[in-house]
Amino acid sequence: MKKRILLWGLQLIFALNSMASDWKQIKLDAHVQGVQPMTGLVLWPDEAKSRLASYGESHALEFSYIAPCKVVKGCDSDGTIIYDWSYLERLLDDIKSRNHQAVVRFFYEYPGVKMVDDKPGTTGVPDYIKALSNYHETYKKVAGDGETYYADWSNSELKRFTKQFYTDFSEKYDTDPRIAFLEVGFGHWSEYHIYDDNGTKIEFGTNFPTKEYQKEFFIHLSSVMKKLPWSISIDAADKQYTPFAADKELQGLTFGLFDDSFMHENHEIGSDDGFNEYNWIAMGKNRWNSGVCGGEVSYYTAHDQTDFTNPQGMYGHTWEEQSAKYHITFMIANNNPSGRNPYNNAKRFKECSMATGYHFVVTNCKSDGIQTRLTVTNIGVAPLYKDAYFSIGSIRSEESLRGLLPGDSIEVVIPAALVCDDNGNALANPKISCDYIYDTQVIEYDYVCDSNATDIQEVSQTDIIRQEPRYNILGVKASESCRGLIIGKGVKYIITK
Repeated sequence: MKKRILLWGLQLIFALNSMASDWKQIKLDAHVQGVQPMTGLVLWPDEAKSRLASYGESHALEFSYIAPCKVVKGCDSDGTIIYDWSYLERLLDDIKSRNHQAVVRFFYEYPGVKMVDDKPGTTGVPDYIKALSNYHETYKKVAGDGETYYADWSNSELKRFTKQFYTDFSEKYDTDPRIAFLEVGFGHWSEYHIYDDNGTKIEFGTNFPTKEYQKEFFIHLSSVMKKLPWSISIDAADKQYTPFAADKELQGLTFGLFDDSFMHENHEIGSDDGFNEYNWIAMGKNRWNSGVCGGEVSYYTAHDQTDFTNPQGMYGHTWEEQSAKYHITFMIANNNPSGRNPYNNAKRFKECSMATGYHFVVTNCKSDGIQTRLTVTNIGVAPLYKDAYFSIGSIRSEESLRGLLPGDSIEVVIPAALVCDDNGNALANPKISCDYIYDTQVIEYDYVCDSNATDIQEVSQTDIIRQEPRYNILGVKASESCRGLIIGKGVKYIITK
């Protein structure tokens, strides 16, 4: 009896192994059609709300500043901060109602604007700190920016609070899908903008944190912010006021960068000064590999925000070129829709959004009745900075798409069968599951079959000129002038003329 059971068991194992080795090519019907979650051009909530009907699907992100005093109500005697998060909750729920996610930035100094109360330039420092007898803010009417009050960095409670605030914020929001990215920093707008040249004398430990505290703060932030990607201004490269460029320990942290005057006339090295590009390099040329990169299109002229979407370019550079060069995932462009140029429209806004971030392509799909293997390539300009997994039903792959660099490929194995019809067409495509997006959002991918999967049609360039997206056999997006083997929506074409 035991021998028969053993024989039966061995036969079952051999049968399963035989099934597992019988890999069948399966064709998918998958195309990237929209702006991907956590990527693209960004509007402020008011603009996003007013243009929802026309621009709602042209962007996936909205940006907002937040003053800490809006969510802090006091502090207990044991140092526990008392919060009322309802202000932030209303903001995030409002953005979510438009199926968008938020990029947020907390600030202490916001020059010339009534962001906190009825007075322009009031700091975002919580009231309980302002009420302390040893807390004293300074004031300056800054040329070009207006009235500005500065947080008192000699105060020990402000320094303690700033670290504790991000600890508490992370505990509550680190994995919240309503927030895509966090921007942090010091100075005007938390952008590391320092204004010695127009009358604001920077005094470490008074109106600006010391280099020692800055380092302490960012090491602390790195320790508490586990899932939510955060970034700092490229202006933190200034060695006079910040420790970043010269400190190997800080350079070793995982953080991203934002550029608040992207694509202005003198942005690039070789222009008048190339200050921005020098800062990008100083803060880490390959920082984009692990840290999200974004920012805001320049306001240096009244036309920068409206003109950067010109397909012919601005100041000698196109948006697509600059997005690829700096591996941009998001970029604030709030004034672009109000422009009156032919390229200030939702269609072009969407095209520019889709020229950022990740873009996944499946180039091979096989299943053996037990598991499914996919070859996945990222043909975008940046990686995905949060975990996402290919899945069949509720079963996910072990391999995450997070960190897959542009041009790189991985093999993903889903421990589940993919069912297909007699012609090898999947009855349902594998999906990309992500805990950091809404149920109403989808991370899309293109399927580009291999060279043996379909018949090849011989066509002229004009026959396929409108076939988008289109790729070469390596899965790299092809230009309109490309000749040879082109793949468009799962069908191969040989362009002969």
